[in-house]
Amino acid sequence: MNAAEAPSTIRSKARWGILAFLFLSTVLNYVDRQTLSILAPIVQLDLGIDDRGYATIVQLFLIAYTLAHLGAGWLTDKVGPKIGLTLFVAWWSLANMLTGLAQSAMQLGMARFALGLGEAGNYTAAPKTVSERFPAHERGFAVGVYTAGAMVGATISPPLIGWLALTHGWRAAFMATGALGFVWIIGWWLVHRGAPIVAAEADDATVEASGKPGWLALLRQRPVWGLALARMFTDPVWYFYLFWFPKYMIDDRGMNLLQMAQVAWIVYLAADMGSLIGGWASGRLVRRGIAPARSRLWLMAGAALLAPVGASIAGGPSIPTTFVFAALVAFAHLVFLTNLTTLAVDTFPRRHVATIFGIIAAGSGLGGMLSTKLIGELASTQSYGTVFLAMAVMHPLGWLLAWWAVRRPHGAAT
Repeated sequence: MNAAEAPSTIRSKARWGILAFLFLSTVLNYVDRQTLSILAPIVQLDLGIDDRGYATIVQLFLIAYTLAHLGAGWLTDKVGPKIGLTLFVAWWSLANMLTGLAQSAMQLGMARFALGLGEAGNYTAAPKTVSERFPAHERGFAVGVYTAGAMVGATISPPLIGWLALTHGWRAAFMATGALGFVWIIGWWLVHRGAPIVAAEADDATVEASGKPGWLALLRQRPVWGLALARMFTDPVWYFYLFWFPKYMIDDRGMNLLQMAQVAWIVYLAADMGSLIGGWASGRLVRRGIAPARSRLWLMAGAALLAPVGASIAGGPSIPTTFVFAALVAFAHLVFLTNLTTLAVDTFPRRHVATIFGIIAAGSGLGGMLSTKLIGELASTQSYGTVFLAMAVMHPLGWLLAWWAVRRPHGAAT
């Protein structure tokens, strides 16, 4: 397709259907990921797995998920996002179904390791699709939409999986949620049509990479490992609020499980609003003539200034105030993450964006693995207050790393 045909492609409604299926794949990604977390007590009891064994199974998923980003990015660039995402969804859906057939801790661990290998591909194929299908002023919103699918998945998982397990048994819950992926694949192939955008904007990336650069060549590029470090420092904040904040509210603040379930949606809703508003706002700046990378950095800077309000929780404010602060941090993080992802799409050549984004996303997984143990140690030996204070510096540091990563050689941000 030549440049003259690009506007009609950009205006095509097909890209919004494609985006809808990226949103749904992210919802499924989180539903399948959380099925074991929600059913863990039942599964442990049935298979005779203690907490130490369960922790090992979770670590197997995290290890596979982190390492798989590297290969998933390469495969996405090799076969394209349409075929790539089909393979990833089929793989992780089958792995989730196999979880329901596990008869031992070893089999369960193998199934969750396989799940991690597949789930990583969602986060290399999605940005690759956005780079191919959306012009610069729409990319932020597109990234925000599919990112919001994670929070939707996290919100609907407990009632959906709980109902399936109580009605049909825990094994059927894995089978049913896994089967949804194969239904998704049918719709993906029906809606994913038309050629990608190859307009001039595709060539305005701030980092050029000719040919097929090797891993060492990619890792030597400042924007690649700079943005990977930015995610490694900032994503643990989200992991903390996702996995440890409920425990803190129950253990240290006296809430019970029912009370927590009734109000936890506030944090998820704030996160959804952050991903959508953050992407939309940077797109508005691009429409007003501000360079794409600069618009993302401005939004990230605002988020980095807002996120440290979480440090106030260390002082033990009232329960409602605590949730307000937590919601603000969740909102700020998703504004930051959405624009960092879009910044990566803006920065790198389209033909290598999935491979490079796999490296950047691996930084997130590494940060999550390292921070989980550190947070556990701090919560056990110090206090949660120490953790809240430590989390407060992560986004400002992450913003500095992102700005340094993509700034022009003469020192000015793009």
